[in-house]
Amino acid sequence: MNIYIAKHAGYCFGVKNAVKLTVQALEQADNKPVYSLGPLIHNPQMVDKLRKDGLKILKDPQDLDDGRIIIRAHGIPRDIQCNMEDRNLELIDATCPFVKAVHRKVDRYYKLGYKIIIVGDENHPEVIGINGWCNYEGIIVASEEVAHKIGSHDKICIVSQTTNTLEKFENISSILLNKGIEVKIFNTICNATNLRQKSCKELAEKVDAMIVIGGYNSSNTNKLAQISEQYCKNVYHIETSKELPLQQMKKFNTIGITAGASTPGWIIKEVVNIMNGINDNEIMEAIENSLVNINRGDIVDGKVIYVTEEEVMVNINYKSDGIIKREELSNDPHIRPKDLFNEGDEIEVYVINLDDGEGNVVLSVKRLETIKNWEELEKSYEDGETIECKVLTEVRGGLSVSVKNIRGFMPASQISLKYVDDLSVYKDKVLTARIIDLDRDRRRIILSSRVIEQEKLEKQREALWDSLEIDSIIDGQVARLTDFGAFVDIGGLDGLIHISDLSWARIGHPSEVVKQGDKIQVKVLNCDRERNRISLGLKQILPKPWDLFIENREISDITTGRVVNILDFGAFVRLEEGIDGLVHISQISKDHVKKPSDKLEIGQEVTVKIIDIDEENQRISLSMREVEDSIDGYEEDSIDPDIENNMEDHLDE
Repeated sequence: MNIYIAKHAGYCFGVKNAVKLTVQALEQADNKPVYSLGPLIHNPQMVDKLRKDGLKILKDPQDLDDGRIIIRAHGIPRDIQCNMEDRNLELIDATCPFVKAVHRKVDRYYKLGYKIIIVGDENHPEVIGINGWCNYEGIIVASEEVAHKIGSHDKICIVSQTTNTLEKFENISSILLNKGIEVKIFNTICNATNLRQKSCKELAEKVDAMIVIGGYNSSNTNKLAQISEQYCKNVYHIETSKELPLQQMKKFNTIGITAGASTPGWIIKEVVNIMNGINDNEIMEAIENSLVNINRGDIVDGKVIYVTEEEVMVNINYKSDGIIKREELSNDPHIRPKDLFNEGDEIEVYVINLDDGEGNVVLSVKRLETIKNWEELEKSYEDGETIECKVLTEVRGGLSVSVKNIRGFMPASQISLKYVDDLSVYKDKVLTARIIDLDRDRRRIILSSRVIEQEKLEKQREALWDSLEIDSIIDGQVARLTDFGAFVDIGGLDGLIHISDLSWARIGHPSEVVKQGDKIQVKVLNCDRERNRISLGLKQILPKPWDLFIENREISDITTGRVVNILDFGAFVRLEEGIDGLVHISQISKDHVKKPSDKLEIGQEVTVKIIDIDEENQRISLSMREVEDSIDGYEEDSIDPDIENNMEDHLDE
């Protein structure tokens, strides 16, 4: 095995300078705290080492009143720097000189009226810092697709994130060149970045495998890994020597090593020491030492080696590879392995068996998912969380449901507040529910959607109680009728319209005015929250019948009505306005009437004449006899006397 190290790898000048200034500040601290505004560099191991030496990571400078603040290598926006200077905080500027140069260029051309375009990652701290030097008005372009969408500007100034690849910057710049009348293009990619990327490419073309050392969140390290993958099939991005894939290194004759600009020399040295000069026996020993011990039922991490139509092979850092059969991938029998995984994916698996008879460890994703789902359901049960479940089918006494691919049961009494006669209507529906009982050992889950409905209803009721005001008019729906009134649902609460408040007229039963299911408006007459009673009125929002009568009727009017009561002295007739008038026994007929019931019956429609109105006592006197007289008079007046005499003579003959 031959090991080659890239000509340019590891710390660049900017990172090296930032670390140097930080170490000096810590050595000269004199009990005065030293802060870094964000992680000093994109290498967690070095950041952790500096933290142990006393460096504190600061997220927001507003939280600090005293101490030294190191501006990290990526630089910061102008307004944040000015704010700290105005507050007389002690600053140690460790901004990379190349980044600082970009700040000055952006500041200058922004003030000259150029639209600043920054080629880079909008979430990278360096790009955020650069944008802060043009009042955050720069356009961030991360891809050629985005570049094509940029609108036209008179004057454009284009700069780059210092860790970009030259190819990416040139491709995007060529597109942006046509977006302005006057376009200034500045290649601000760090020379150290160019050198590392170039030497990485040259090495990757010559070796069987490449090891790229550096932080996973380091932009320049990730670009080195991307370049390596273009020219070498076997690329391993690691942060420390502990992550070296020793088991796989054995099969390569030539191995290249490069490192990002934020990777300290001691990490590179550790990797090189392990790889360089190890003979076969030593590497086998190293491999054996790196292997993990596993048992049935363990949950382990692995990396997908390859995927077929029926199985997935996984490296679990054990003496044998692991295999996941199709049936152990998912509860969905139609799922294909290639739908779920690709070569190189890092996954977590459950160990079913240490040997399938062919030397492979039998693994499962489905069972691990089930274990995790049970854990999540237990937490949901303990915390009283709301979850969703899908109804599978109707079973005896309730519904069979699926919650996180685990079967549960919802009793019929727990489905809804309302009685459900046909449970089959719920098939395939997704219900919001809560677990009310769970026994993992017995694999039993009982759910209730009724409790969710109940809680919602209680909230609605509380809100309704808070909003109710006496004399307000609200909407409702007649829920049920009783002999003494009608209960009305007003949105979660039932109020009662007493029979006396249904109509201005006297009625025998509420069904004379309303029916179950009617949507009506009612007036709130009284509320008693403690006793949970609401009194409503229907007649109160209607005009008073007497007022309507006075407005529409006068003495001598002839109208119709319905007999509603018969007494010895006469009969009460209800007019169309809803008020009752009295037809005295003497006014029923011009013939002698011994009893009103001889001539009239309850419910009979009659024609009456208004003969008196007593407004003070709200009494109306009616007459049927005068209507008869009017009709008789009309008949007599309508026959000509001469014609009548001729008719009599004709009859005599």
